[in-house]
Amino acid sequence: MTWEMGLVFGLGLMIGSFVNVLIHRLPRMVMAEHDSEENAPRYNLNWPASHCPQCQTPLKPWHNIPLVSYACLKGRCGFCKQAISARYPIIELITGLIWALCTWHWGINPAGFCWAGFATLLLALSVIDWQTTLLPDDLTQTLLWVGLISSSLGWLPLPLTQSVWGAAMGYASLWSVATVFERITGKQGMGAGDFKLLAALGAWLGPLALLPVVMLASITGAMIGLFLKFTHRLSDNGYVPFGPFLAAAGMTVAVVGIEAIALGMGW
Repeated sequence: MTWEMGLVFGLGLMIGSFVNVLIHRLPRMVMAEHDSEENAPRYNLNWPASHCPQCQTPLKPWHNIPLVSYACLKGRCGFCKQAISARYPIIELITGLIWALCTWHWGINPAGFCWAGFATLLLALSVIDWQTTLLPDDLTQTLLWVGLISSSLGWLPLPLTQSVWGAAMGYASLWSVATVFERITGKQGMGAGDFKLLAALGAWLGPLALLPVVMLASITGAMIGLFLKFTHRLSDNGYVPFGPFLAAAGMTVAVVGIEAIALGMGW
C-alpha cells in the first residue's frame, strides 16, 4: 500500500502542476472573451507554451517538474533569475496531499479518485475566486457534471435522483436569496458563479447537505471578513469572495458527514 500511495501522491503533484496552469490562465481567458478583440493573440490552456512571466522565455521541460524544479532553481527563473511565486510549489504539494489523503480515506478505487478530483477542482476554484472574484464556468460546470455522472455510475454514495435534486436546489436557493437581496438593497450580494458552485456541491453531496454547507460557509466567511476588516486587509470595495468558503464547507461535509456537522452546530 505504501508504494501505491507514493504513486498516487506523485500523480497528485503532476495534477497540481496543471492546477497552477488553470489558476493562472483561466481568469485571463475569461476576461479575454469579454474584451473580444479581433486581432488578439491566441491564448488558452495550451498556448503559449509555459514561460517565465517576467522575461517571457519559454521554459525547458525540466523546469516543469513539480517541487523538484522549484527547489533546484532555488525559487528563481533559470533565465532572468527573477523570483518565482511560492504559490506554484504550494499548490503542487497541496494537490499531491489531496490525492494521497482522499485515496487513503475512500480507497484507491473510482470513489477515491472521484473525491480527489472533487477536492482538486475546489482548490482551483477557491484560489481563482480569492484572487480574481471569478468562478469560471469551465470548472463549476465540470464539477457539476462529473458529480452527476459519478452518481449515475454508483461511484458516490448518493442516488442519481438525489444528485439531480441537490444540484437544482443548490442553484435555486442561492439565486433566490441573491435576487431578494438585490431587490431590497439595489446591490448585488453575490455572483452567479456562487449559485453554480453550490449546484455542483449539491450534485456531489445531495440536497440535505446544502443547509449545513451554506451555514458553515457563512459563519467562516463572516469570521474571516471581520478579521480582514479589523486588520485593514479588505480590498477597496470591501468584497470577500464567498466561493472559497463554500468550497471549504463542501469538502468538510464530504469528509466529516452531514450528521457530524449538524451535531457540531447544535441541530
